[in-house]
Formats: sequence, structure tokens, C-alpha cells
Amino acid sequence: MNAIIRSVGAYVPKKRMSNDDVAKMVDTSDEWILSHTGIKNRHIAAEDEATSDLAYKAADVALKRADLTSADIDLILVATCTPDYVGFPSTACIVQDKLKAHHAGCLDISAACTGFIYGLEIAKNFVLTGAGKNILVIGAELLSRTVDWSDRNTCVLFGDGAGAAVITTGNAKSNGIINSVLQAEGQGADLLKRPVGGTRTPFIEGKHKESDLMTKMAGQEVYHFAIRVIIATIKKLLNVNGLTMDDLAYIIPHQANIRIIQAACKRAKLPLDKFYLNIDEYANTSAASIPIALNEMHEKKMLKTGDLVLTVGFGGGLTYGGNLIQWA
Repeated sequence: MNAIIRSVGAYVPKKRMSNDDVAKMVDTSDEWILSHTGIKNRHIAAEDEATSDLAYKAADVALKRADLTSADIDLILVATCTPDYVGFPSTACIVQDKLKAHHAGCLDISAACTGFIYGLEIAKNFVLTGAGKNILVIGAELLSRTVDWSDRNTCVLFGDGAGAAVITTGNAKSNGIINSVLQAEGQGADLLKRPVGGTRTPFIEGKHKESDLMTKMAGQEVYHFAIRVIIATIKKLLNVNGLTMDDLAYIIPHQANIRIIQAACKRAKLPLDKFYLNIDEYANTSAASIPIALNEMHEKKMLKTGDLVLTVGFGGGLTYGGNLIQWA
């Protein structure tokens, strides 16, 4: 038995914010953002949209493409660091209700930008153990409400969106999700976080500012971490499976910053043209970035049955990892 990606889907908000639009809010420019990050645009959710709304729309596309109904889904996994509510209810439960998938179990995954990668491996193991037949894995983020729009070092980086995949029992034509690397370096937790608002440091009026609730990042430290773990993850997945770069059709990285990908390629002598990149249009959508890319590649008919693709990601936690997948 194997576990395959049966279908994918995605949704990004209609509102499109260019670098020139951002430059009207903070001291920056289109030239600076593009040259330092590779980002040209990002999509921003409407005021009445929450993370679950984005997730539901992406999931609906994936279900229809899989020719399944919500009643067929055994488990809903939502990878997000921007849930509808703090702690509970889980965003997955809200998505379940929107889908009317009333028989599905529900679970949020908190692994930041690596969340979808973690979700694929969790889904694979549910399928392989017989605990579930059809698993819905969603990466969804509404980061525009967790960034300080007066901080030009972070606000230029992020966008909103969602991507989804249906994981199910496979066929002889594909090995499906072959194996994964799921790792973390908790000692780096302070490098990327929202410092105020949890039980460690509750928000206290008069003591904290609203901006203290927003994302803070030690940019240089995260940059160097990302380069190191991208290289390590790719090498580990190739070595474990006895493969070389030539065996891969594509590498689908977390879309965080084009300079990170370029630096990893230069340091490890990896071919940049193997990496599928769409950061110019969507910016960093955290857990949604890889499934949005997968959906875009599917719609462009870039993925063929039997293709070997490798995902790789990193994010707050600090978490990192990757999946080796044979496309079905």
C-alpha cells in the first residue's frame, strides 16, 4: 500500500498589493524589495475573510478535483500559524463545519512554514496504518494581520493564501509520498515569534503596544538557518533514497526569500533551475506556500505521473523538513 497526493487546490484573495503599494506605507521601494527578496506582489485577505475561509475555498477545489464529497474525508489537518482563534476552537474544526465533513477528525498543526510538510507525513501514516482512507491536508495563512505594517523589515515579506491536498490510498503507477524529514531546533525559538499575547507574556494594556503582538524576526539568524537546513534536508532525502539531483523533476521550496534559495544553491552547487519559484506573485505565505506552488504547477500541467519531486521548508519553531514524492 502507498499514500498518494490524489488532488490539489488553492485559493488566494482577490486583493493584490504591489511593492509600490507597500512603498506608500513604509520607507521602501519596489526596486529594494524585489532585489532583496524576489517579491513583486502579495495577496491580502478581505476584511471579512479569516484563515478558515481561505482554507475552505482551497479544500473545496481539491475535493472536487479528487471527485470526492466531504463525507469521504476521514481527517482534516490544517497547518497554520495564523488560526481563526487563539488555542481553540481549531481552524480545522471551523473548516470541517464549512465543508459539512461531519465525520472527519480535525487537527491544527503548529509548525509555522514547515506545517504542510509535517501534514503530508502525518496524512501518509494515517493512510498506511489504515486509520483513515482520505485525508485533507491544508496550509492556510492570513499573515497580513500578524505583521507590523510600520516595520519595513517584515511587512514587505508576507502575503495571504491557502493550498490543499487530498491524500489517499495509491496505485501501482506511483510510490506517492515516499518518505520525509521532519526536524526542529527549538533552541532557536526566539528568532521568529509573536512575543506577546500567549500565556508566557500576556498582553497588558499600558505595558505593551499593539505592535508587540505582531511578528518579530531576527532576519540574519533566520537567513543563515534557512540556507543550512535547506541544503541538509535535500542531501538527506537524496542520500536516504539513493538518488541524485538528476533524478528529481523539481524541488518545491517554501517561498520565503529568493536570496535564501540562491545562496543555498551557490553554497551546495545545486541547480537553481530545479527549484519552482512563485514568490514574486505571492510573497511568503508560510504553510500555504508549498501547496499553492503545487496547485500552480498542476494547473500549468508541469507535473507528470512518475515525476519525483522534493519539497523543502523551514520556519518558526525553528522547524524544518521535506518530503520526497512520486507524483501520481
